[in-house]
Amino acid sequence: MHIPEHMLNGQICPVTAMVTVGGIATAAFFAVKAKEKPSALKFGAVAAFIFAAQMMNFPVQNGTSGHLLGAVLACALLGTPFGVIAMSLVIAIQSLVFSDGGLTVMGANILNMALVGGSMGAIFNKIIGDKKEKMNLKNYSLLGVLAWGSVIFASLFCSLELAISGTVALSKAVPAMLGVHALIGIGEAMTTLVVYYLFSLEKVKTSEKLSIGIPIITAGLIGLTLSPYASGFPDGLEWVAEKYQFLHESAPAFVSPLPDYTVPMVTNQGLSTGIAGLVGVILTFTVGIILGKMLSAKSRRVY
Repeated sequence: MHIPEHMLNGQICPVTAMVTVGGIATAAFFAVKAKEKPSALKFGAVAAFIFAAQMMNFPVQNGTSGHLLGAVLACALLGTPFGVIAMSLVIAIQSLVFSDGGLTVMGANILNMALVGGSMGAIFNKIIGDKKEKMNLKNYSLLGVLAWGSVIFASLFCSLELAISGTVALSKAVPAMLGVHALIGIGEAMTTLVVYYLFSLEKVKTSEKLSIGIPIITAGLIGLTLSPYASGFPDGLEWVAEKYQFLHESAPAFVSPLPDYTVPMVTNQGLSTGIAGLVGVILTFTVGIILGKMLSAKSRRVY
């Protein structure tokens, strides 16, 4: 659902950028003030896992693909403010390093996926609260529904932005975007439930090494070995753009070092994608640790 460069026009880009800056600043404020915080290592590991998982497009109906959004998962594992910031970090790195989502529309992408998607995670955290220690079928069902809803609401906001910018009529964008992303949301819900369940296991909850090691090792394996095998079908937004003919190639605002998750000097496509994926995982993990330390200084850490 990453909006590419120049797909949005007019004032929608600066407006969404300002809203996003305000949202991230608010998340940072609550993260600093939070009584319970994830360790910097866990923050970086979860962010790196989401980066890697977003590279794994899976096929859905009508020759379309989707990938994990991850906002609800991030908020459930890290807490709402940290989850929003982790998602924002992932989206920023995807845009700046890999040309995945345009620079001028980064505000809209973070708004849709991190803030709007993260709001579903905030609902989960608010309702469940201390009950996370004793998750039952009802709570897991809520998590799955909200994960599915995060994709729906993110796609709805994307549709509104496209319509406001004059890219495509709202009457066309909304049913098409919601229709395909309702299917993608099923994959989102299933992935969120499986990953969250694994983190809910007692050994993982009580072990710092496991809570950090599992996501970062998994992220590295996905980035290096599995990402070359991701579905090549267009994602939900690209599919809608092709359907209504508003997907146009345009020059990026700047040249990213690893465009489209490739290493320019490596000719083998699979190897190029794998190396780029691994670089992305390491970069996200490293920057995540730095951010996590800044936000978690002098506070009680929770694993």
